[in-house]
Amino acid sequence: MKSATNKGNKEYVKLFELSIAFISFFIILIFVKTPDKNPLITNMIAIAVLMAILWLTEALPLSVTALLPVVLYPMFGIMNGKEVSATYFNHIIFLFIGGFIVALAMEKWNLHKRIALRILLWMKIRAGNILFGFMFASFFLSMWISNTATTMMMIPIVLSIINRFGEEMDQESHKRYTIALLLGVAYSASVGGIATLIGTPPNIVFSQIYSITFPDAPEISFAQWMIFALPLALTMFAIIWGILYILYVPKKALNDKLKEKLRKQYNELGKISFEEIVVLIAFIILALLWLFRSGIDIDFGKNINLNIPGWASLFAHPEYFNDGTAAILISLLLFVIPSKNKKNDTIIDKDTAMKLPWNIVLLFGGGFALAKGFVESGLSLYIANSFSSLTQIKPIFLVFAIAFFLSLLTEFTSNTATAQMALPLLAAISVSAKINPLLIMIPATVATSLAFIMPVATPPNVIVFGTGKLRILDMAKPGIIIDILGVLVVTAVMFLLVIALFKIEPHVLPDWALNANFK
Repeated sequence: MKSATNKGNKEYVKLFELSIAFISFFIILIFVKTPDKNPLITNMIAIAVLMAILWLTEALPLSVTALLPVVLYPMFGIMNGKEVSATYFNHIIFLFIGGFIVALAMEKWNLHKRIALRILLWMKIRAGNILFGFMFASFFLSMWISNTATTMMMIPIVLSIINRFGEEMDQESHKRYTIALLLGVAYSASVGGIATLIGTPPNIVFSQIYSITFPDAPEISFAQWMIFALPLALTMFAIIWGILYILYVPKKALNDKLKEKLRKQYNELGKISFEEIVVLIAFIILALLWLFRSGIDIDFGKNINLNIPGWASLFAHPEYFNDGTAAILISLLLFVIPSKNKKNDTIIDKDTAMKLPWNIVLLFGGGFALAKGFVESGLSLYIANSFSSLTQIKPIFLVFAIAFFLSLLTEFTSNTATAQMALPLLAAISVSAKINPLLIMIPATVATSLAFIMPVATPPNVIVFGTGKLRILDMAKPGIIIDILGVLVVTAVMFLLVIALFKIEPHVLPDWALNANFK
């Protein structure tokens, strides 16, 4: 009887949440009018709010909510059905699929357990130390390879460690520590990418838009970017670790005999198998393909350059390749290589591949569709243009406002799409308002990586959410705090480091910006 009552209560709660979502949707449609009275912008705001409420409350399955643009965009004139459907699959989706297949191969042959146990045996068995170790590994890797690829590599190992601790902690502590480890990996991957010009797509977008829009501007070198971005990223890393430690890491000491148990479990795995070796080699090759696809070009100043050409340059059209290409290539090879210890089997088979979380693929696609809708409806332009009214306020408040609004915007759109939309507009605004473009373009770029609340905000968020071990509220609780502190850190670093580093006079348009190219 009690279970039936609880089920009934949940149904009422779900009905209430659905009612709130759709009532909000219709209120916006009917009563909200933008200054230019563009109905598409109003329609897009309504759809975005509807999807945000449904994602936050999980009143509908997340993948079902992600499919709403397929119906609502054509219905409200934002995009036609063919175009919106095409947004659900792109190279990032294939990066996710390929990376997840490699992760499933690790799981099938227990390689993830071997790696996880070896890492634990190398470290002191303390919950905070282990959280720090995984976060720092994610942080460092994401400085050089994509945040998505970093998270994909770390998740199988983290999940194995989570399972190991299930026997050493009570249920509540284990649940909280699971949240800490998963969020720690995702958030560290996001902030690690801030540290280098190649670490995350928004940084690359900034570099391209800056050089094209202001051809006479002095180049921002790899080393210059790191001078301010690495301290900023490390500060965010420390904040994230501290918040997750306070909120989720159990303070009770772990069993001193845990290391002996872990060593015994490691020995029980026996000698590494042929299949594990193949998967490990594939894993390493995939990481190298991700790392060296585009090459590395670092300008240290004083005519000291490090240039490592990318493997894609060996082909006639290197621009045709992306991280998804590499991920699918390696995953396809795993379907071909035969197993040595199991007859009529390959390293990865169709039964294992069926474990792919297609619901998360749809959630990913929903995020891309939402971002595309922002652009097509004119909502992105409307939001960005609203910044022009902020140029008369003090520089410190201007930087804070831009960082805050873009951090909020990127919770619901791809950070790359946000950067691509906002940076050209902010460049134009800076020239018309006669302020140094770097004053607003740099914090805007960094702010697009400060997205820690919503699963759809960044690929790392989606990936850890795809494990099925997190609720949106688990992510939102620390995420809101980290977002706010992140905006404050960005503002502080701008005025403590960036202004001096680039000799920025906030309300003076530099000579190199006079011949801006806005074509």
